[in-house]
Amino acid sequence: MDESDIKVEENDTGLYVRTLEDVKLITKHAKLDERSLTQVTQALYYPSADILADNIKLLELDEHLLQEIRLGHKLKFKGGLNEDVVLCTEEKTYDIKGAEISNSLLLVPDLKFAAATSTCPLKSPRTRNVSLERSLNSSTEDEPTIERVLEQHKILRIFHEYLECREIHPRFRKMGELLQLTRFSGPENEEYIEQKLLFSYEQLLDTIQCSEKQFTEGLRIYRVVEYNGYMRVLECDYEFRIVNLMVNLIEENSWSLDEIERDETIEALNGIAPRQIVEGLFNLYTTPTTDKPGKYTYIEELVARIVAQNILRPGLKFRLEEFLSAWQEALPDGIKCDKKYLRALGIICREGVTTSVRSLVEEILPTNIHDRLKILFKTKTKWTLDEIEPYMEFFTTPTLTVTTLLAKYARSLMEKGIRHYVSKH
Repeated sequence: MDESDIKVEENDTGLYVRTLEDVKLITKHAKLDERSLTQVTQALYYPSADILADNIKLLELDEHLLQEIRLGHKLKFKGGLNEDVVLCTEEKTYDIKGAEISNSLLLVPDLKFAAATSTCPLKSPRTRNVSLERSLNSSTEDEPTIERVLEQHKILRIFHEYLECREIHPRFRKMGELLQLTRFSGPENEEYIEQKLLFSYEQLLDTIQCSEKQFTEGLRIYRVVEYNGYMRVLECDYEFRIVNLMVNLIEENSWSLDEIERDETIEALNGIAPRQIVEGLFNLYTTPTTDKPGKYTYIEELVARIVAQNILRPGLKFRLEEFLSAWQEALPDGIKCDKKYLRALGIICREGVTTSVRSLVEEILPTNIHDRLKILFKTKTKWTLDEIEPYMEFFTTPTLTVTTLLAKYARSLMEKGIRHYVSKH
């Protein structure tokens, strides 16, 4: 077909467009029976220079993301200057990565598909199907000719890549790092706090790469309290002192462990610590007693951990039996110490003549997996899965387990039927 056979028209923007004569001529040269085609022809045009669509991105959605959009919920992108961007819903967090597309994808507004390109009168679903089939397949001479319609469509953008979403665990580490800069150690020391480093609830939520639901969980994990409108973590010694005073009231008032009085506890510490701090710690360390309205129960694990952390000072090493004895004596009656409460807080070493325990806090370990493993295997040469898991969960995703990571970055061996992990080098 010679290009001179095709006539074009120029619209008011100076662009050349196809005509109905072009369509008929192309159909003829392609040796197609026009009656076998639907009645609407759509001509597509590449984006012109005046169309600015660089701000349009192609985003992959899983069922959760799609449902959030359908429900009218917001999706939020979060990321600082030196951070990879994440996408957050109200419940989940997704890592965002650019991925190439093998075939180009065209974004064409109002483009019609399938039956929408047939202009035959449709009276019912059955009539619609018959009419479309006749329009597509009929080639008999007695079939009436239907006037063809030509529609012009501009391609808004051509995509060669898209944003791939992968669900990840919330990135809480930044919360701890930021709040440690302004840790609370008593109102008398507030004059030394850099005010510009303080974060309100909303400011911290906008900064931390996680959903709002996960953010609430992060506040609980880092034991964050609100003081004078800002989110604060407490200096360890200060927090231990206040919690210790709170739990000592159990014996002083002869309370049962599940009958703790909230108002009396807060009033008893009036003048010792700010009310907001005491209220915040009480809310963190207790839970309402199920069958006793207005009464509370201390969360055994949290109380046991803050006491253990006070004993397990960095650099110190204890015989396991001596540590367990000192730990239990420091706890109020009815609250038991348990080695499982040392998770991500301290490690038990059985490699020497005597079994010992020492401090190893996950929060202060490097965020690079190679650097972290180097420290872990220097501290302890052999680890069981249960022992090393708390220190490796930081690098996992919903589809990448600790076992998978260790298979790649460590060696495993069996001793007395128990699998241990050792350094790969």
